[in-house]
Amino acid sequence: MSVVVQKFGGSSVADPDRVRAVADHVARTWRRGTQVVVVVSAMGHETDDLLHLAAQVSRSRPGREMDMLITAGERKACALMCMALHDLGVEADSLTGSQAGFHTNATHTNAKILEVRPNRVRAVLGEGRVPVVGGAQGVSPARDVTFLGRGGSDTTAVALAAALGATACELYTDVSGVFTADPRIVPGARRMAVVGFEELLEMTASGCPKPAMRSVEFARRQGVTLHIRSSFTWEPGTWVREEDPSMESAVISAVTHDTSEAKVTVQGVPDRPGIAAALFRSLADHDVMVDMIVQNTSEEGRTDISFTVPGEHLELARRTCEAHADELGASRVLADAAIAKVSLVGAGMKAHPGVSATVFEVLAERGINIEMISTSSIRITCVVRTERMEEAVAALHDAFELERPLV
Repeated sequence: MSVVVQKFGGSSVADPDRVRAVADHVARTWRRGTQVVVVVSAMGHETDDLLHLAAQVSRSRPGREMDMLITAGERKACALMCMALHDLGVEADSLTGSQAGFHTNATHTNAKILEVRPNRVRAVLGEGRVPVVGGAQGVSPARDVTFLGRGGSDTTAVALAAALGATACELYTDVSGVFTADPRIVPGARRMAVVGFEELLEMTASGCPKPAMRSVEFARRQGVTLHIRSSFTWEPGTWVREEDPSMESAVISAVTHDTSEAKVTVQGVPDRPGIAAALFRSLADHDVMVDMIVQNTSEEGRTDISFTVPGEHLELARRTCEAHADELGASRVLADAAIAKVSLVGAGMKAHPGVSATVFEVLAERGINIEMISTSSIRITCVVRTERMEEAVAALHDAFELERPLV
């Protein structure tokens, strides 16, 4: 009998009505003769509420206790889902991450999966019941509860699908699939019926919010087929699978955007070996994540180095650079939060010259200045001012005619 893993995000189980609706869908799948494993996130904004509660009672917020607190949201959702399934005549058992066999490292609040031993999940399936597993959690070598971090429920579902040899992992959310752009910015954005892992990884890395990039990476590595779909419409969504090498890829598949990053510029540093190494080592030592890096052409032996960081790291990055400015020989450090990344992703651009030229022409025609550029074999990313981001996304989506269905 085939096995399907169905994961439901927080918006899908946000209240009692949504829990009952999801339970009804799970029951229908089960009655069709498919073995179903359910993974649930905490209800609605419960994780945010728990984080806020922790901040009200503690300044230190030890990682071990934070993990114990945060994972309570998923355990609550598991129990409620099982109750709803029982009312529909479907026997179900709720399982914590540790009960489901998730063994992780000891990095609290952002643990990594070391091994999945789904013996108890298999036992529940063998009894004809539905296992309902709490997402984003596991157990450390010291037998402490661990939390996999934001988006961890997607990773839980994919890891279970891989361990069980499931035919597919269905990730249910509040959108009906992966789109060629954010429909809120581009109303004509088209839902993609199929997308390859390579393209989706670039999309999630450059701003596409769902699914979690870590889960896509895991799915590609383990060969798990994903189906991104809506728990509000239940319509077929976007299938994610290995690219077919015999098929020609679209030149551009999607335009993504990201407003979560900020830019730091270290001006007037000596243009000599070792300066960049010292700069970025100091940032790494302070756990500052660096994304795009651009070094300007040297003038009179000095240059500027610009880089982007997560917005929440901006002040730390600025302070770190200023603390090392004299050591680096820098003249000034500038911090800029008003930037956005706009990216074009498409496996076909590897075989089609002129994509970059078209991007730059389209933005130039609208007077949108490009502050930084980064590329990979299937992605072009431009940093623009935040207030011009939506215009840039819409213009590029229109220029590459992404609203047109593929033939």
